[in-house]
Amino acid sequence: MTPTRALTSAAGDAVDAFTPEDLTVALLLGSLVLVVAVVAVRLSLRSGLPSLLIYLGLGLALGESGLGIRYDSEQLTQSLGYAALVLILVEGGITTRWSGIRASVAPAAVLATVGVAVSVGVVGVVAHLVLGWSWEVSLLIGAVVASTDAAAVFSVLRRVPLPRRVSGMLEAESGFNDAPVVLLVTALAAQLAPGQEAEPWWRLLGTAGLELAGGTVVGLLVGWVGARVLRVVATTSSALFAIGVLSVAVLAYAAADSVHTSGFIACYLAALLLGNLDLPHRPSVVGFATAVGWLAQIGLFVLLGLLASPSGFADQVVPALVVGAVVLLLARPLSVVVSCTPFRIGWRVQAFLSWAGLRGAVPVVLATVPVTAGTPGVSWMFDLVFVLVVVFTLIQAPTLPWVARRLGLDAAHHQVDLAVDATPLSDLGADLLEIDVGPQSRIGGVRVFELRLPPGANVALVVRDGGSFVPRDLDVLRHGDQLLVVAPAGVRRQVERRFHLVSRGGRLAEWAGGPDPDRRRARPPGRPAVRRHDPDAPD
Repeated sequence: MTPTRALTSAAGDAVDAFTPEDLTVALLLGSLVLVVAVVAVRLSLRSGLPSLLIYLGLGLALGESGLGIRYDSEQLTQSLGYAALVLILVEGGITTRWSGIRASVAPAAVLATVGVAVSVGVVGVVAHLVLGWSWEVSLLIGAVVASTDAAAVFSVLRRVPLPRRVSGMLEAESGFNDAPVVLLVTALAAQLAPGQEAEPWWRLLGTAGLELAGGTVVGLLVGWVGARVLRVVATTSSALFAIGVLSVAVLAYAAADSVHTSGFIACYLAALLLGNLDLPHRPSVVGFATAVGWLAQIGLFVLLGLLASPSGFADQVVPALVVGAVVLLLARPLSVVVSCTPFRIGWRVQAFLSWAGLRGAVPVVLATVPVTAGTPGVSWMFDLVFVLVVVFTLIQAPTLPWVARRLGLDAAHHQVDLAVDATPLSDLGADLLEIDVGPQSRIGGVRVFELRLPPGANVALVVRDGGSFVPRDLDVLRHGDQLLVVAPAGVRRQVERRFHLVSRGGRLAEWAGGPDPDRRRARPPGRPAVRRHDPDAPD
């Protein structure tokens, strides 16, 4: 048989294994799951529960105990789970504004490293003493449940109005702590595999530190180079540009993992960099990244629900409650105190951070690592972690708004409803900006000349009530208007900054509105300094 004929035969066998009828069934189930998942978001918002619980329930309903779909591959679950986590981290990085987390990065980084080590140690000690597990298994369980979940945290932050420093710390921590936890779980599981010798703890920590440092360098480098390339080749197609941005962030994961450094920290930092470099088409990039992140969450949680076997849950309820209680009431608070006290973060913020350490898909995915690594006698770990995540999500998530109110942290922050999209006009050396004036923006009622745009920038067109017109200087802008602004490429950032300034402060923004974020007004000599209460400041 010739190579061509053999290749054709192999392709034919693959096609026979998955017929058009199978495709129809797969598309039918997949589309129904997605439709139900989209509808479930509304239920999630009303109930206060993260949507992950509904998606896990969908997976259980489709599994052997429900519709009878048989799925039992831990290896495939781990691979697809890692892929989903990459997309979720990329979405988190792109949608996170650096200005919102800058003050929280240092304590969040300590909480994601030192705090993780404290949590693993506490859970390991209690599990060994109370449940009688070996030290190796106890520490492995502690590592598996140490990571807060980015998807769960981001979904809760969308509906709990918190001071920016607190929400920024939760965002940054959930983006940072996946990487060290994955490294730790992988190393501990490998040491328990047959034929492996245990390495000293200091060598494990040193290896993890080097991989995190390497992943940081790779992520920032790929993100910076990718941003420069994308800015040069940017086109008027916002959809194509959004694909390019996500591809660069995913490339950071692959590049870092290829050189044996942390791919998870690399993709998150690359996405964070790309999301904060004022690239064109930002609204489209954010919208696309958010959609991909939702799709990854739905697929991941449904997959984990399919893998779970309810018949094994009963035996793990008591251990799951013990481990979960230790995490919630002892390990998490202690890790927060150790990590945040040096930064003079007040007790109210620390108390909320302790309660807001939600677990989600990451621990459930990591519970498959010992099985795929060949660790003997730990097949029960997946069921235990699954029960722990469900039970304590039911306890923590609905109570977060109440806890925030009781601690005096439910500060609703004013957010200007203004969307800015930029499209490059490379041949003209200019940018075309599309400005959407939202219902809360103070641009409504401002005349065109009162915008005081930088030289060379002009409002070229106003789209209003289905029509459009070329505005004059005395024309009044309204809520709901869409403005097309042409600006020289060199002043685009100044134009965006000016629109945000007027949107916050109105026509008198230069004197009485929010200050330019890149300038500080000097205090006249002799005038006393005025201290304003900052709800984000520590106690």
